[in-house]
Amino acid sequence: MNSTAEKYSQLIKTKAKSFGFQNCGISKADFLEDDARNLEKWLKNNFHGEMKYMETHFDKRLDPRLLVEGSKSVISLSYNYFPEEKISTIDNFKISKYAYAEDYHEVIKEILRDMITELQREIGDFGFRIFVDSAPVLERSWAKKSGIGWVGKNANLITKQSGSFYFLAEIICDLDLIADYETTDHCGSCRKCIDACPTDAIVSDKIVDGSKCISYATIELKEQIPDHFKDKMEDWMFGCDICQDVCPWNRFAVPNLQTKFKPNEALKKFKKEDWKELTQELFSEIFRNSPVKRTKFAGLKRNIEFLKRS
Repeated sequence: MNSTAEKYSQLIKTKAKSFGFQNCGISKADFLEDDARNLEKWLKNNFHGEMKYMETHFDKRLDPRLLVEGSKSVISLSYNYFPEEKISTIDNFKISKYAYAEDYHEVIKEILRDMITELQREIGDFGFRIFVDSAPVLERSWAKKSGIGWVGKNANLITKQSGSFYFLAEIICDLDLIADYETTDHCGSCRKCIDACPTDAIVSDKIVDGSKCISYATIELKEQIPDHFKDKMEDWMFGCDICQDVCPWNRFAVPNLQTKFKPNEALKKFKKEDWKELTQELFSEIFRNSPVKRTKFAGLKRNIEFLKRS
């Protein structure tokens, strides 16, 4: 075994823990053969709906060496976002927990940049790119391959220690590191996520029809929400946590310690009537540094109007 590779691999994992990441696993930067077949089938079934970006960069999604020249390793990391305090749903529309606070893309990228700076100080210069739910990277596939968790029936990555309420990120680099082993699947015969989904978006084990998903309808879809979502949205105006909330493994979720992921104070005070009166100015003020800005004011208003009619 390469002693340098082993030393660097351990250093990276120790460093990741010190920077607040829950888990860190390593994979060899190679072609994702199984995922190629699965992705092709998923696209052919039109399960991506209007998410046309899923059709692009097919080869890059499957081979990190096409994304980062000279890459040898994919470092996968998970970062807890489970909130200490849940926003009340009494007389209120619902927002997915990941969107309670600041935009995770920027928060985690900043943490990773600082971590890389320290690593390069100790290892020396190396080539890399950071990805946080950005660019054509199959995050769950790499995290699964690196042993962080298994893909559940709801297509989310699950770990025995902490469930699934965490963000995934990757460092694709030219360091020759020691690859980890995949873990085993621990969903068993449980169907709680499949049975709880009000729109039947989980069509089979690990296969989600994105076009039926409430998160898709409230975030990704730019047109009017189709009538088949009527009376099935359960007051979700941005995202949806149903399949995660019912997952037995999430009983092990613990509150995150990241101050930037503390729930936005303004969101705690809102009720349905307040949301119905939302203005562009107020939207810009509340969601300036939030993932919710992705849906834009018009999109959030559309979601609220649809819920009012349901």
